Amino acid sequence: MNCFLKSSIELANQKDYLDQLFRVYPMSPDNIREIDSIKWDRFEKAFSVNEQEKIIESLLDFDLFPIKDSYIAYLRRDKSAIKRNPATIARICGRLKEMGLNKIYENLSQPKETNRQIGPLFKRWVNSGILGIQPVSLEVFKNTNENAILNASDSAMQEFAKEHLGYTRLKGLDFIARFNGKMILGEAKFLSDFGGHQNAQLEDAISLLNTSLTPNIIKVAILDGVCYIQGKNKMFETLTKGYQNHNILSALLLRDFLYQV
Repeated sequence: MNCFLKSSIELANQKDYLDQLFRVYPMSPDNIREIDSIKWDRFEKAFSVNEQEKIIESLLDFDLFPIKDSYIAYLRRDKSAIKRNPATIARICGRLKEMGLNKIYENLSQPKETNRQIGPLFKRWVNSGILGIQPVSLEVFKNTNENAILNASDSAMQEFAKEHLGYTRLKGLDFIARFNGKMILGEAKFLSDFGGHQNAQLEDAISLLNTSLTPNIIKVAILDGVCYIQGKNKMFETLTKGYQNHNILSALLLRDFLYQV
């Protein structure tokens, strides 16, 4: 088994893993969304006189809709359907009236789900300099042969890897670095639970390990979360039986990995 995968499993099962991991992924479930006052005023005026089409149109301008309803996604994608389906609009507005303004405001300002916060957290942690060097811009990264970590968006990393490293996947990357003259590409995931979307996230990271690149490029899946819980679960078995010899490791071990490549 890859020594870093082995160490990651040991870390997760024997040490204060979650306490340490909070430095990488500091979840903040209490950060409420800010409500645009102009959008709210527009909605409130329509609500006060029961202009139902305008009520729905104004609420669709917010990131969240204040009620769960299977037809909302359709209305978001085809706003012309608002005028063509008066019974549906009346039904939804009836539910909104029952809620009242205070509850609607509260629901609109609900914090983002933690899984939607996770994406930027890994890069924020890397960009803090925690790995021993301060990440640099794309221009600097291209023009140095020294150890360097790229500070760029997922899409900019994708374009760089496509142009210089033979990368062909149609998605961005979370990590690109050069250490000891070797290029390292990484995909980072925090897997919060088993099943469903989280299995897809694991497969997404694993697919990088199966990607053909320019020779001598090092590929790494930077995984954290329940995937290291020992047992007969799909994630753990995937790591330990299918990919046990690949570069899979916790973000907490990434610095050690980089300096030994």
